[in-house]
Amino acid sequence: MTKKQRIYFDNAATTPLSEEVREQMCALMQTCWGNPSSIHAEGRKARALVEQARKTVATCLGASIGEIFFTSGGTESNNMILKNSVRDLGVRRIISSPLEHHSVLHSLQRLEQEGVEVVYLPVDQKGRVDLEDLRRLLAREVRHTLVSLMYVNNEIGNVLDLESVSNLCLECGAFFHSDTVQGLGRYPLNLADLKLNFLSGSAHKFHGPKGVGLVYINSENIIGPFLDGGAQERNMRGSTENVYGIVGLALALQTAVEEMAERRRKIEQVKFHFKKRLLQEFRDVRLEGDEENSHYTILSVSFPPSGKSDLLLMLLDIEGVSASGGSACSSGVEQGSHVLEAIRADEKRKMVRFSFSHYNTVEEVDSTVDILKKILHS
Repeated sequence: MTKKQRIYFDNAATTPLSEEVREQMCALMQTCWGNPSSIHAEGRKARALVEQARKTVATCLGASIGEIFFTSGGTESNNMILKNSVRDLGVRRIISSPLEHHSVLHSLQRLEQEGVEVVYLPVDQKGRVDLEDLRRLLAREVRHTLVSLMYVNNEIGNVLDLESVSNLCLECGAFFHSDTVQGLGRYPLNLADLKLNFLSGSAHKFHGPKGVGLVYINSENIIGPFLDGGAQERNMRGSTENVYGIVGLALALQTAVEEMAERRRKIEQVKFHFKKRLLQEFRDVRLEGDEENSHYTILSVSFPPSGKSDLLLMLLDIEGVSASGGSACSSGVEQGSHVLEAIRADEKRKMVRFSFSHYNTVEEVDSTVDILKKILHS
């Protein structure tokens, strides 16, 4: 008897490593083991790979090579930007939203304890911030202010108008940081035109390896290292570089950018079909977030209370479908969503986040809808 193939609809948590990236990384593990800080041939070979990866990433983002630094992931990048902007740029007020990733929210809580003023923009029931609220806050006082707003919400999929926020911050003289972990490799980003001060990303969200990320630091707003140690990453991050991960990140991002239009077409077909089937088959199913400005890889839906709804994620898993209730940053424990709480969603309803990649198919959608019907209608 053949083993049933599982259906993976949790790509917002992490994406499968692409075969191309895996093959390149495995080949390097056999042939390149030098420390990039060593001056001998093996070290120079490793250093060349890191610098070529930096050039690739910079090209993909429209940045200069000296503005790209590699980290262990989005969490480190966000911590580095927020905390070191306070330390090195004199930031004394940070404007953000209650919907940010925990690596931002928990950093802000720590900074608030240290005397930094933190202001959270209000959000409506679709999770939208009003840029007029931001404008009013910036008009009140802008000196030493940093705005930190995520590009794509990882739970409900709302997409921020980066250009409008960037222009507003530029006009008012505020620093602007965006957590672009969910959007990198999914949307075109040209930092030569889009005036951000800081940007953070993570390879495993665009079919690269886990444990490696990046931070963009505009050359006009230099901050110091978050991790003190050696002179790696141009004195910006102590620690021997994760050579294999960095090379994997660069290849994954380059491929994501090159194949962006085709991947998006496939994913949008899957998401549209899923929405259509859910609305056809289930009474009182709701689409969470701002559907008019929704990320094409994320579909957050909520189901009415029932005897099965509390166990829905576990029952889906038993039936071979991987989905989530929101962010995957709570040590594997299903907890209440701070995003749904902030948008005042009905806590009695069960929210499920289905998130897609170009590997998913409409046939997987149909199978998942059949499983949902079996669970909820039985």
